[in-house]
Parts: sequence; structure tokens; C-alpha cells
Amino acid sequence: MQKSPIVTKSRSPAESPPQGGGERSEPTPSGGLSAGAPVPPTEVAPRARRRTYTAPYKLQVLQELDACRAPGEVGAVLRREGLYSSIATSWRQQRKKGALAALSDVHRGRKGRSTEQREIERLHKENARLNRKLERVYGLLEIQKKIAAILGVPLNPNALDEIDS
Repeated sequence: MQKSPIVTKSRSPAESPPQGGGERSEPTPSGGLSAGAPVPPTEVAPRARRRTYTAPYKLQVLQELDACRAPGEVGAVLRREGLYSSIATSWRQQRKKGALAALSDVHRGRKGRSTEQREIERLHKENARLNRKLERVYGLLEIQKKIAAILGVPLNPNALDEIDS
């Protein structure tokens, strides 16, 4: 089977269709987007963090919910706070079990050291600092003794003996 050659008519510029219409056109330098189109964001949105609520906040919201009497007031409080009714239900169960009262003064994480342990650690650091300073002073005294011996300058032996002992 022979293929017939495709013959295209050359058109004059007046007869050619306008570029960029419904027909295919050359891609734009911006990667195919037209100049006026907004560029979609390339960054990935950060993962949403789960909200956490303190025990006093939970108790405050539950008190407000318990005080509601008219129809629609509970929904208004929940909408204002941005909460779902299921959260309020679980908070009521926690309150019933006494879990919210137990959480009021509990802090998560490592337990802090006692004041005695902190004081002991501070004293150890201060002792080490003073020992380093004392070693430096003894080193300077030895250098002074050697320089005095080289220069032939007599030193008061009683003053140096008091420091050494």
C-alpha cells in the first residue's frame, strides 16, 4: 500500500487563523501557561497538627455547655469555640471519671530535680571552677619563683611558705 503525499496549501498571512485561539499553538515560554494565568503554589502544605486542650479550658467549656438552657445555645457555644459535639461528650466522660481534675496540675515530660540536687550540682561546678583558678595561681607563683631565681632577686620566703601550706 502506498501512502499518498499530504499536500498543504500555503496560506497568506491574511488568510491564516489567529494564533492562540481554539487551535493548537506553540507552547508559551512559561511552560504552557498563559501569561495572565495564576501560577499554582509549588510548596506542599504543612501537615495539620492535632489541637490540644488544657484541663481548665475543658472544664470552662463544659460549664458553659451545662449552663445552656434554650434550644440552639449548645450549638452556638460549640461553633464559637470551633468544637464538635463528640469532643464535648468525651470531655463529659473524662469529667465523670475524674480525669480532668487529676490533670489540672500534672505536667508532662521529665521530672525536675529537687532543690537539694540543684544546689549540690551548683556547688560542684563552683568547686571545680575555684580549683582551676587555684591551679592557675600556683602555676603563676612557680613562674615567679623561677624568674626571681634567674634574675637573682631575693623573695620573702615566709610569704611564699604561707601560700604553699
